[in-house]
This record gives sequence, structure tokens and C-alpha cells, in this order.
Amino acid sequence: MTYDFRRGLRTMQVPAAWNPATMLSTLRKRQIQRALNNLKITLLCGFVTILVLRGTIGAGSFGTPAQDLNEIREFLPRRKEPARVLTEVKETFRREEPPEEEEVEDHSMGSSLPYSLGAKISDWNQQREEWLLKNPHRSSSVNEKPRILLVTGSQPKACDNPVGDHYLLKSIKNKIDYCRLHDVEIFYNMAHLDQEMAGFWSKLPLIRKLMLSHPDVEWIWWMDSDAMFTDMAFELPMDRYKDYNLVLHGWDELVYDRKNWIGLNTGSFLLRNCQWSLDLLDAWAPMGPKGEVRSQAGKLLTKSLAGRPAFEADDQSALVYLLATQRAVWGGKVYLENSYYLHGYWVIIVEKYEEMIEKYHPGFGDDRWPFVTHFVGCKPCGSYGDYPVDRCVKHMERAFNFADNQVLEMYGFRHRNLGTSKVKRIDNDTPHPLQLADQNPNSEAFS
Repeated sequence: MTYDFRRGLRTMQVPAAWNPATMLSTLRKRQIQRALNNLKITLLCGFVTILVLRGTIGAGSFGTPAQDLNEIREFLPRRKEPARVLTEVKETFRREEPPEEEEVEDHSMGSSLPYSLGAKISDWNQQREEWLLKNPHRSSSVNEKPRILLVTGSQPKACDNPVGDHYLLKSIKNKIDYCRLHDVEIFYNMAHLDQEMAGFWSKLPLIRKLMLSHPDVEWIWWMDSDAMFTDMAFELPMDRYKDYNLVLHGWDELVYDRKNWIGLNTGSFLLRNCQWSLDLLDAWAPMGPKGEVRSQAGKLLTKSLAGRPAFEADDQSALVYLLATQRAVWGGKVYLENSYYLHGYWVIIVEKYEEMIEKYHPGFGDDRWPFVTHFVGCKPCGSYGDYPVDRCVKHMERAFNFADNQVLEMYGFRHRNLGTSKVKRIDNDTPHPLQLADQNPNSEAFS
């Protein structure tokens, strides 16, 4: 290497064998080699990523890219929906739940073993009277009113539609509110006491068991889970029923003269705790066992009762048939009530709540302010029904809030409107709250 004093530069002596073309070719090869290495790393990372995605999401039925893309599109949105978690948990419970044991008894139409709710009892009135004498602390009356046990319930499994569980909760909250205000005891059941009497008929073995287990209770009041109290101030006119043992919403003409299958309703009724009632249950139950008995009984009921569609025997039709064909035996102790809504068909009620609020007040129990709104034909808990679930849920919310307002107003609140769960304050805080309570008309209505 030499130094050029004139230019101030160092210069390199290049060997004679050095070739620029050879130098450029070497650099080009290195660049190509580096690019190939980067490409290999990129491909390897991409392959690993694909393996991870396919292992997490699934490779599809055939493992094709198109199938994978479709599954990815379906998978990602579902991850954002919490409701699906409930469904997955419910399905897990169903898979883990052991199958129900089959009943060994044969209750078919040709069987020599007719169905029975239990051991025959013929002296219940005497047994009950003796028990009450021995247990004076458990009187059959409360505050000079007959002791009443409200009985309701729901299926033991989770609803097919998660919204159904939410409205079952609202329904039992509604019933608890009414019972608390009127000194009524309440029993909520979620067990099938007799597998043979599933569905419509499950109430019969439950009612009988409660009658025998609570001799201090004078009346058993059955109410379906899809029925709600909508007049929190209305009091049952129990004096009217002192000579009767069964009270249902219905009409004598429709039951006894026309034999109409909807001449009465068994979604809300009162049954006295006495021997007559045990005998009625024994006469009522034989059409209930599932299978051939219920199927054949359904054909008989459809043939015998006006307007009844063809389906298996239900408890309501069976009771209409029993009363219509054996009026002399049972009719004298049955009171068919229609002066107020012990059962109120929701379709003719729910659109009128605002008009009722404007014109009337709680305490009537009739079409001016219905005592009970019953959502017959709605099945928000199941996968089928006579009415769309959305329509049923909308009006069940309105009915609940209509009733809930009557409770909340005692505490100074009200729902903003019947379609929302949100509430608003309707009075101001005061250092003298008891004076405000005395001025609240609802406090007197529920006392």
C-alpha cells in the first residue's frame, strides 16, 4: 500500500489476478443464499402457525382450506357470545347426568295393577283432627284466616332456552311477594315425585303428599309456574268457600252442560285438606300414567269433550270429564269461580295494563285489575309453545313489572315503564320515613 502526498489518499496495490466480475458474482450468491434462508424460516413459522390454528379450531370434516375458513368464521363470533357458555355447561350436565331408572310397575290399560297415588286412606279427617288436638301450636288458621299453602314448581333440569330460567326466577319472586303480604305459606318443588305422573300430572302426587305432610294446612293452593299475581292487594274471599272443598276458575254451564274442555282451568286452584279431596285425587289420577294409559285416555277425552284437540290425556280435561260425568258425586263441593280472575288468560289482559293504571287501582281482582295473569300456551323454558317466545317474554316482563310496581311503590320506587327492569324514585328522602309510610295508600291496601 502506498501514500499519495498530492491527493492525501492511500491507494491499494491490486494484485494482477484480481477480477471485478468474480467479486460481484460472489456477493450476488451470498445475497441469494440469505434470501433463501429467510424464506425457509418464514415458511417454517407459517407451517407451525397453521398447525396451532388447526389444533385449536379444528381441521374441518375433510381438512380442506375452504372448510377450515368456514369453521374459523363460525368459531370466532361464538367466542364473543356469553350465552353459548350457558349452553355448553348445560350440555355438559346432561352428558354427565345418569339415565333415569325405568319404573318396573306396568300401568298399561290391560294391566291388573291399576295406578294409585298411594296407600288408600279412609279416615283422614279423623287422623287430622286428632293431630291438631295434640299440636295446638300448629293451628289450621293464621290471623283468623285459614292456613293456606301455595304450591308451585318447575322442572328439575335447566331450561332449553336460558331466558326461561330467568322468568322462572321472576315468577317465584312474584309469588313470594304476594305470600309475604297475605300470610300465605309457600312451597316450591323441583322434583318428580312419581315418574309415571310427569308433565301435566305431576301436581297430583305432590299435592297429596303435602296434604298428608302438613295436616295444619287447611287449603293447598296450586299455581302453575307460568302464572303471576298481578293484583297484590286482592284477598281471596275464603268465607265464600266455607262449604266447598275445591275452588277453580270456571263456569257451571261450560263444564256441566256443554262439557267444554276449557270450561275450567287447573293452572290456579284451591283444594281443602280433607278426606273428600283425597278421594277426588284418587278418582282423578287414573288417566295420568304416561304411556298407553295416557294415550288411550286422551282419545276418550277428545271424543267426550267439546272442542278438545286430539292429544294425550291432561289433568284439566280429565277433571272436566270427571265432574261432568259424576256431578252427583263431586259437584256439590266444587265452586267454579268467575267473579274475579283466579286464572286470567294473558292474551286478553296484557295490552290493557296502562289503561288499568290510568283508570283503576289494585284490589278489584277482576278485569279492572286482574288478580292472576296466566301465560297459558307460553313455553319460554321449552323449545315449543303455542305462541312465539319473543311475544311471551315481552308480556311476561310487562306483567311482572305491573305487579312489581305495587310492591316497589311501598318503598318509594317504580319501574320507568312496564317494559324495563330499570326503576326510578317517586318520592324524596325524608328524616321522618314513618310519616311517609302512613301516607302511602298501598301500605293500607296490603295490611
